[in-house]
Amino acid sequence: MYPNWILQRAYLTPLRKALAYKGQSWTFQELNNLSIKRARQLSALGIQQGDRIAIMGPSNPDLVVMLYACMHLQCEMVMLNRRLSQEEVAYQLEDAEAVTVFVADEDVLKLPPKTAHHLFSTIAKGTEDTLDIDKEWPLHQTTTIMYTSGTTGFPKGVRQTVGNHQASATASVFNIGLQPEDVWLCAVPLFHISGFSILVRSLLYGNQVYLYDQFDVETITQNIIDGEVTHMSVVAVTLERILHTLEQLAMKASPRFKLMLAGGGPVPVDYLTRAHALNLAVAQTYGMTETSSQTATLASEDAIRKIGSAGKPLFFNQIKIAEPNDDGEGEICIRGPHVTPGYIGRFAQKSATIDGWLHTGDIGYIDEEGYLFVIDRRADLIISGGENIYPAEIENVLLTHPAVQEAGVCGKHDSRWGQVPIAFVVLKEQVSIEQLQAFCSQKLAKYKVPKEIILTDTLPRNGANKLVRRKLLQ
Repeated sequence: MYPNWILQRAYLTPLRKALAYKGQSWTFQELNNLSIKRARQLSALGIQQGDRIAIMGPSNPDLVVMLYACMHLQCEMVMLNRRLSQEEVAYQLEDAEAVTVFVADEDVLKLPPKTAHHLFSTIAKGTEDTLDIDKEWPLHQTTTIMYTSGTTGFPKGVRQTVGNHQASATASVFNIGLQPEDVWLCAVPLFHISGFSILVRSLLYGNQVYLYDQFDVETITQNIIDGEVTHMSVVAVTLERILHTLEQLAMKASPRFKLMLAGGGPVPVDYLTRAHALNLAVAQTYGMTETSSQTATLASEDAIRKIGSAGKPLFFNQIKIAEPNDDGEGEICIRGPHVTPGYIGRFAQKSATIDGWLHTGDIGYIDEEGYLFVIDRRADLIISGGENIYPAEIENVLLTHPAVQEAGVCGKHDSRWGQVPIAFVVLKEQVSIEQLQAFCSQKLAKYKVPKEIILTDTLPRNGANKLVRRKLLQ
């Protein structure tokens, strides 16, 4: 058993600032009090300890309080991506079998029709039930469930336990170090593992979080220049926007700013060189939903010497390359206390590991000094602005259109987003490209809609008649 993080942090440092948002701030004690009140209101609605509930809302203090309230109740929280289409959300809700959805007022129309839900505003006005908050949590308790797109086109609900999150946060801090006065700027969504892990680190180590509900490059860059924040999580596209803004202002990062953690795909060498010139320490990192965030991170002092590397595994973690070829390249496998115990719903019977190792499907190698290099993320995976897009998911949607006979999707380089999806389609009856894009827009999140649809007579296939996506652009 381990302490309830929220109670323990409020007990240890009650008056220390925990959260800042749009000029307001809250201490750990204030957040604890608000979340306990919200937990009592949830209890009055009939929510019981251990219930699986879904949550959707923008990254603001209301969402933080709701998350902490559910954690007090030891609920399993299904973190809904508010960028998804109604159809995608419907799949996740059906697969997760959540008892209800807690939704921010501004997001209620993102839910499928007739979805059982409670509005944040209604909950906040509700009555309170008497409730005993558990002071301890078991390590095996599932805290969050986050969906990651599967290569079959069916998203998998990944479980993350108290132990997973705790191991991830501890290993991260062993690697980068955190001081009580450090402030982590969070402009990544809290429904992503990168965002939620920032809250976990805040609770365990007592540092403040500067929270943004959307990426505001001018204000964020000023925070970095002024030294109001010390750490930040970014993806390549947001890093470049910060670099560009600093260069336009002819300014550099404050000496108080310590580290920018860059994940969600490889960071171009040019970005690292520009960051170095602006006194901006950038550490590339490699991780996934199944590993509760980081698995390996490149130390900032190695950023130039080991350009392109994701670094070494964090303290408790192990990485190996399975079935390497003559060049040492093979599938990246991960072992450690941060690895998910498994999935829910459709994939509940699928083992997350083989002999204790998570087989990532990513291809990479480890050099003679022990540094990991990721060559390709799941071969066909498209990473657009830090978001993972699986071609099979888009193909499955296109293939439901009555005019489409075959479909193949791959990523194309894009100067802003890193990659964008494009589709190659073989038709069986006439339809316009505009009609196909409109069809996709109804069923997919905006960032998954193909930016181009190219009509063709055939798709490249191998001897087993399987689609060879890497040849699509050829």
